[in-house]
Amino acid sequence: MTTDPQQGGVPCSGTPALDDLLLESMPALLVFLRHQTGEELAARETVEDLAQSVCREVLQDQAALQFADRTRFRAYLFLQAARKVVDRARFHRMARRDSRREEPLPETRSAAEAGVYGTLVTGTQVAVARERMALVEKVLQQLPEGQREAVFLSRVAGLSYEAIASQKGVAESTIRALVARGLTRLCMELERRS
Repeated sequence: MTTDPQQGGVPCSGTPALDDLLLESMPALLVFLRHQTGEELAARETVEDLAQSVCREVLQDQAALQFADRTRFRAYLFLQAARKVVDRARFHRMARRDSRREEPLPETRSAAEAGVYGTLVTGTQVAVARERMALVEKVLQQLPEGQREAVFLSRVAGLSYEAIASQKGVAESTIRALVARGLTRLCMELERRS
């Protein structure tokens, strides 16, 4: 089911283009997973392992996949990532593992992940965001859920306002407003803490 790249589609059956799309999406996927993963799951699995699992499943299903463009591929990828977080959290809750025998996982963040935060802030705040990624992550987590989700889907996942609105069943203007309010709150809070 390979789509003809000349027609603007995204090839997804055994071609290097799918690998390239996954590599291109990896920094944003890591940031997305880091914010979707609760403390309980983060204590048991690394974000990198979750991302690798998502990518492996996409590659395994590639023969059945076909996307009209990059945006639809990214929407699918981030939906799969959100499902992976829910599935793994459910698994760990059901397994009732003894947390006393577990050791905390080390925190890792790549320079590419820091670059993703540059899409959320402006000008001089990009340098601040790179240096103070933990603060940016904390402020993002404090945004109201609707604003946080809209910001992540538009700025991190790279989905259009139209695609997000369609996925959520709301007007495009609602998504635009949520993103604008979320970014404003984020920038104001970062300025206040600088």
